[in-house]
Amino acid sequence: MEKVYYSISEVAALLKMNLSNLRFYEKEFKQLKPKRNDKGTRFYSKDDIQLLKQIKYLIDDKKLTLDGVRQQLNEKKDAIQKQQELVERLKLIKTQLLGIVKELN
Repeated sequence: MEKVYYSISEVAALLKMNLSNLRFYEKEFKQLKPKRNDKGTRFYSKDDIQLLKQIKYLIDDKKLTLDGVRQQLNEKKDAIQKQQELVERLKLIKTQLLGIVKELN
């Protein structure tokens, strides 16, 4: 059974990001609003994680500025998600192919 909410540490590990980057993106992107408990601890939903994946993709892979990311998120949410999913699939295929090449050698 999948979790409904994830801690900031779990999200950072899942996305291979620093905690400080997650906090920074929360301040920079109004769409990112993790839930908080009474102590202020952040809890990220699956939608929050998907949004973070899109932000990471636009910054790391597409090399967009923060303003560019904001614009893309506002204009092309579905297209970004499809591109990001395609890139993830291609990276997985690359990893699998490299494993096959390694086994053949």
